Amino acid sequence: MEQLYGTGVALITPFKKDGSVDIASLRRVVQYSIEGGVDYLVVLGTTGESVTLNQDEKQLVLKTVIEENNGRLPLVIGMGGNNTSQLVQELKNADLEAFDAVLSVSPYYNKPTQEGIYQHYKMLAAVSPKPIILYNVPGRTGSNILPATVVRLANDCPSIIAIKEACGNMDQIRQLLKETPSGFHVISGDDITALPTVLEGGIGVISVLGQGMPVQMSKMIRLGLNGEHEEAYQLHHALAPGMDLIFKEGNPAGIKAIFESLGISTAVVRLPLIEASAGLKSKISSFVREFVVSI
Repeated sequence: MEQLYGTGVALITPFKKDGSVDIASLRRVVQYSIEGGVDYLVVLGTTGESVTLNQDEKQLVLKTVIEENNGRLPLVIGMGGNNTSQLVQELKNADLEAFDAVLSVSPYYNKPTQEGIYQHYKMLAAVSPKPIILYNVPGRTGSNILPATVVRLANDCPSIIAIKEACGNMDQIRQLLKETPSGFHVISGDDITALPTVLEGGIGVISVLGQGMPVQMSKMIRLGLNGEHEEAYQLHHALAPGMDLIFKEGNPAGIKAIFESLGISTAVVRLPLIEASAGLKSKISSFVREFVVSI
């Protein structure tokens, strides 16, 4: 888990204007994140639009990130779904040698009970060749992994080592930090709760904004982990408008607009997502320019 302290970033999948995967831009995104000081990379997560990539494209993205990273940072792969048996087979068959952990989102759409969520993850833990990070994001899945279920999984499944918590509820996050056993860790899944989570005892964040502003986001989390509250909160308050802007019209439309403003990749997303509006792009571009100058 020491490898996963600090700032992880949920990488985008850049697309060309024709909608195809843009490998050259993906390499630039990886390089930009690494040079900016992030601590690890997360591939094929929600921000990577994994649900609209076919299998060949997913393999191309994985190959590109592995090559460009070249062993410099730990890698986490997103592997989740709402068909438990299918996901079990995927975990059994996947080549995960290059990865340090699997980030697995709670089953979506089906709206399982807490017992269903528990049994789902228990089956994954039994077959996964790598440690598992739970991913709770009720706003997307339609169900919430309650702290009692997390505690149960943490106690019963040694290979489940952490949770990416994106419930947005600091009371729930505090309960997790208080009740989960030693050796199990809480990672913020929301940029806006990243610093508060770290200051309460979490180990970092898997960030969206962090890949677009890696220097500043990484610095904020490092300050928080070091207990330097005042300076960390100065950065938090400076970054907060950007955290809000990039989600105004959905993720990853906003973060892709940042990369477009930086000249690193296009802002193209795949349907049913829609590219950020001209008005939002203008606001995002102004924020990035102001922030870079002011910081």
